Parts: sequence; C-alpha cells; structure tokens
Amino acid sequence: MIVQQPTEDQRLAVESFRKFLQSEIRPIAREYRDRHIPKEKMREILQATAEFGLPGATVAVEHGGMGLSMVTEAMLFEELCAVSVDIGLCVMINKGMALTLSELPESQWHLRDRYLPDMVAGRAFAGFCISEPDVGSNVADIKVAARRDGDHFIINGEKTWISNGHYADFVFVTAKTGPKELSHILVDRKEHGFESRNIDKIALNGQSTAQVFFSDTRVPVTNIIWEEGNALKNTMKVFEKARANVGMLSVGLMRAALEASVAYSRERKQFGKPIAAHQLVAAKIAEMGTALDAARLLCYRAFSMMDAGIRCDIQSSMAKLFATEAAVKVCRDAVQLHGGNGLTKEFDVERLAREAIVIPIPDGTSEIQKLVISRGLTGIAAFV
Repeated sequence: MIVQQPTEDQRLAVESFRKFLQSEIRPIAREYRDRHIPKEKMREILQATAEFGLPGATVAVEHGGMGLSMVTEAMLFEELCAVSVDIGLCVMINKGMALTLSELPESQWHLRDRYLPDMVAGRAFAGFCISEPDVGSNVADIKVAARRDGDHFIINGEKTWISNGHYADFVFVTAKTGPKELSHILVDRKEHGFESRNIDKIALNGQSTAQVFFSDTRVPVTNIIWEEGNALKNTMKVFEKARANVGMLSVGLMRAALEASVAYSRERKQFGKPIAAHQLVAAKIAEMGTALDAARLLCYRAFSMMDAGIRCDIQSSMAKLFATEAAVKVCRDAVQLHGGNGLTKEFDVERLAREAIVIPIPDGTSEIQKLVISRGLTGIAAFV
C-alpha cells in the first residue's frame, strides 16, 4: 500500500466534521460521561452525524448513501471516536449494518428497501446478534435455534454482548436452522418481538451493550439474510470489516489520550520547567505518537484493500490486534503522565484508560486475532 496524503475532498470533509463534532457532539459526550445516552437522544445524534456521511458514507449513492471509500469513512470515523467512543460504537454498528443491507442480493431487496433508508438517515438502530452466554469466538457452537414452521422460523434463545442491543429496532440473528447449519435472520422488534437488557461494564456505558432474548419469535423465511445455512462463511466477511473498524475506534481513543497528554505536558510545570522538557516525559510522548500513527496506518492498509476488493482477514486482524493493545498502553501512559491528576474524573484520561481496557475484547479477543494471523501466515490452525 502506498501511503498518500488526503485529497482535498477528504481534507474538507474531515475538517467540516471535526468542527461540527467539537461544537455539537462534544458537549453531549461530556454531559453523558459514564451515563447511558437515552435512545431518543442517541437518535438525534445519529441524524445529525448522518448529514456528514455516518452511518451511510460507503453506501452507494443510488441507495441513499454518499458512495465514499472505506478509507474516507475511516477518516471521518476517527474524528467521531476521538470525541466519543460510546457514540462511535453505536455508529460503527449502524454503518456496518447499513452497508450490509445495501449489498444484499436481489432476492432480499425487499429488506434493503424497507430498512436501509431509515438506517442511512440515522432514524433507525440495528444490531448484529452473534455472541451467546456460552459462545464467543467459536461461532460454530451457537445454540439459539430457528425451527422451521411452514413459511416461518420460530426463534428461541439468548444472545449477549450485543452492541446497540437495547437501542435496536431490528437485528440480524445468527441462529441454528439445521443440525449443522447456521443462518442470519432479520428480526424486527415491533413486528416479530424480542426483549433486551443493558449490561453494566467497567466503561462505555453511554451506548448500549445488551442481552437480547427471543421467545417463540415468529419470523418469515423471507427474512433470511444472504444464503440459508451459510452464516459461518458470511460472519467471517463481517468480522473482516468489523475488526478494522474496532482498530479505528482505538485510533480515536489513542488520539484523544495523546492530545490530552501533549496539552498537559506543556502546561504542567515541575522543577521549574514544563514536564514536556523532562526526557522521560518526552520519550513517553514520542512513543505514544508513534503507536498512534502505526495503528492508523495498519487500519488504512486494511481499508485500502477493501476499497480494492481484496480480502484482508489477516490485515484486519493485525490492525485490530495492534491498535487495541496499543490503545491500552497509550491510555495507561496518559494516566501516568498526568500523575495524581490522571486518577481524577476532572481529567478525561482516567475514562480513556477504562475504555481502552474494553476495546481489545469485542469482535474477537487479542488471543483470537493472534490465532487468525498465525493461521493465515502458516496455513496451520491452532484453534484446536
């Protein structure tokens, strides 16, 4: 991949979005620090960010999106996550679902036409239900069952750790539709019914991470997404994009920590000079900035490959592994650099450090990413 400077269009789009985020979204993020953002307030935020391309940036123009590249979307996404990872997570799920809807085969255009317009406009929320209480990275062991009953499926079971789960107006459910077959099924909360309950975490409680429950949920067979029985293969395609996006979440998080640390190191004085003039602090700032740029470039490589139509499972896993683990260290160093002030809620770095701890876990833990990368490089699976 050749690293190029942003185009004029990209630069203008990012600058415009950054100004909007600073004036309109940052105050909301501060107001709801460590507090759940109500659904209607989050909907207002989504409708506002939709004007700048999120969540419909990469959706084709003919489907109501902006038809931008994955790299351009990543630039915009970084700006959002540098202001609020909570809101970034919500947007990340919605933009992934919007792109998926836009790319459905002709036999499923009835679902695209019904749900995509509200997604692109920021009026609707969606979620992707894969994980279960006893099933994380081993998707093949999913237990939620979709029993065929004529022209319908009857779905029963529980999903957990579902981003946007409590907000979601509809979800894609990965369910067992045969002895060894898994399928994705679109379930509408109002039309078909499902319940949800938020999960309290160490951080990132502003958005919704939830348990989702299905009890004799009756859904038409025509709500199958992609091909029946091929959910495992299609889930890997979803992970390819999701993992690079989680990497970009980490880039935004690191940038916020670095910017806070640079500002603090210029202002805070010890032994008669700004702490930035002390060698150990200067070294820490340099390492933080280098980790941030390296993570961003790994993510850009993955998104560039997506733009070129090249599968990048290994590169996406590398981006997520490096960026999320780097974020843990960078945000931890930001707290250390702030000293005692870094432990107080007056400064953002304590929150950033808690958020960083969470990010290596979604969409496959760091340990899973290492197994994926190793399998791709050696051709030998170490999963079992």
